[in-house]
Amino acid sequence: MTGQELAGLAFREATEGDAEAIIGLFRAAYGDGYVHPQVYDPVEVKRMIFDDGTLLLVAEHGADRSVVGVAGVLFEMGAYSDLVGEFGRLVVHPDWRGRGVGRRFMEERLARVGRRLHVGFAEVRVGSVASPRISLHHGFVAVGALPQKLVFQGQREHAGLLIRHFGNALALRRNRPRIVPEALYLADVALRGVGIEPDVIVDDEAQSYPHDDGFGLEELTDQGYSSLLRIERGRVTSREVFGPQRLQYGLFRLGASHSQYIVARDGDCVVGALGYMKDAVERVVRVFEVIQVREGVVRALFRALERRCLDESLVAAEVDVGADATRMQRTLLELGYVPAAYVPAMAFHEVERIDVVKMYRLFQPLEALPFEAPEPLRSVGLHVLAQFEAVDLHPRLVGLMEGLEICDGLTEEQSSRLVASFRSRSIAPGTRLFQPGDDAEEMMLVVSGEASVEAEGAELGRVGPGECVGEVAFLNDLPHSASVVALTGLEVGVLTRSALTDIVRRRPDIGTAVYRNLARGLGRKLRRAGGLDS
Repeated sequence: MTGQELAGLAFREATEGDAEAIIGLFRAAYGDGYVHPQVYDPVEVKRMIFDDGTLLLVAEHGADRSVVGVAGVLFEMGAYSDLVGEFGRLVVHPDWRGRGVGRRFMEERLARVGRRLHVGFAEVRVGSVASPRISLHHGFVAVGALPQKLVFQGQREHAGLLIRHFGNALALRRNRPRIVPEALYLADVALRGVGIEPDVIVDDEAQSYPHDDGFGLEELTDQGYSSLLRIERGRVTSREVFGPQRLQYGLFRLGASHSQYIVARDGDCVVGALGYMKDAVERVVRVFEVIQVREGVVRALFRALERRCLDESLVAAEVDVGADATRMQRTLLELGYVPAAYVPAMAFHEVERIDVVKMYRLFQPLEALPFEAPEPLRSVGLHVLAQFEAVDLHPRLVGLMEGLEICDGLTEEQSSRLVASFRSRSIAPGTRLFQPGDDAEEMMLVVSGEASVEAEGAELGRVGPGECVGEVAFLNDLPHSASVVALTGLEVGVLTRSALTDIVRRRPDIGTAVYRNLARGLGRKLRRAGGLDS
C-alpha cells in the first residue's frame, strides 16, 4: 500500500448503519466459521455498537466509504473501579492485509481510550508473529502466556498476554508484594518491562490452606445470598482473588453476566463460596471471587470447581491472585495450577493498585502447538509452557500417592507439596538411565513402565510404577554403582538434589519422612535382590 492509500483511510466509531458492513467483513475474512457467531447477527452487532462498555472502530476507504476493517476495546474487564480493558481482536479485509492497517487501528484505539483505562491487555494469537508484533510495537509488554486458551477456525491456539498502563496506574501500585518462588521469573520480566526495578519479596515458606472436605456444596440461591453477603473475608477484607464480578453487585447482575457460585455449608451455616464465569466458546472458566469463613473451605471449593470442569470437558481455569496472597498462590500450585502471567498494578483495592499473579490450570493434556512470537514474548511463552510440561506429571503422581513408597506416612498436603518438586520426563525403551561412575545429581520415580537394574552383566532386579530408582547413590552423594535400563517406554518423575535440599530446608517435616521412606524402600529392594525374607 502506498502512503497515499493509507492516508486515505478514515477511522471512526461504528454506527448502527455499519452493522451489515461489519458482518460482511467477517464473512470475507472467515467465511461463516468465525468462532463467535454473534458477529453474524445484526441485532448482536448493533448491541455491541451501542454498548457503553465497548469501543468499536471501523476503517473506511474510497468514495463509497467501504468498510475494510474493524477493531474494538472492551471496557470493564475488571471490577467496576479497576479501569481494565481488553484490546480485542481486529479484523481486516483480506485485500487489505499486510498493508499497515492493523498498526493504524492500534494507534486510533490508543488515542481514544487513555482517559478510560489504567490497564489495557491483549490476548494475542501466537500461531504467527503479526498479531503480537503490532502490540509490542505500540508499547505493550509481554507478561505471560495462556496455553490452549484461544479457539480459531476450529483449532486450539496458545495465547500470549501483553499489557500496557495508562495515566497514573503505576504510581498507585502497591510496592514490594510477596510471591511464591515459582512466579519470580514472570514477575522479574513483567516489572522490568514496565520500567520498574523488581521489588518482589519471595516467600518460599508460605503454607497452603489446609485440607478439609467436611462441607456440603451447592449452587448459590436466593436463600443463601444474604448469609454469604455478610461474610467479609475475601469479599471486602483480605481479598486474595480478583475479577470482573463481585457478590455485592446483586443476584440480577450476576445472573445477567452468567456468573455462578459454588457455596459451601457446614450444616445450616454458610461458610464460603467461589464465584466463576464460564466462556462457552473457549470453554475456559475464570474464577473471580473466593469468600471464606474457615480456611479449610478453600480447597474444597476449588476441588468442586475441578470436578465440574472435568464433567463438562472444559479446557482450563484461570484465577487472578493478589501478589501478596502467597497462601492462595501455594494452594493453587498444589492443586495443579501454574503461574502463567504476572500483571503489575492489575487490580484496584482500597487506595492502591495490586499486582496479580495469573494462575492457570489445564484440564486437558498440553498440546504441541506452535508459539511463534517476537522476543520477549517468545521467551516468556516458552517458560510458561515448560512449567506446564513439568506439572503434566502431577495428576498421575497424585493418583499414585497412596501407593508411593516415598509418600508413606505423609498427609495429603505434605504429599502434594513433595510431588510439586518433581519434574516429568519421558524415556524411550532401551535408554540407559544411569551407568556406573555417573554422578548422582537426581533420582527418579517410575510413574509407568519398567526398568532393569544391572551390575557386572547380571540383572539385580526390576523397578516399576511407584518405585524409585537411583536413590542409593543419590542419598549417599556417591557415583552410581549399577546400570539402569528402560525395558519399556518410561514416564518418570525426576527429583534433583537441589529440589530435595530445598524441600528439606523449607519443610523439614517432609524431608525427614522422605529420607525415612527412601531408606525403607532401599531395604526392601536389597532383600528382594538377595532372596531374603527379612
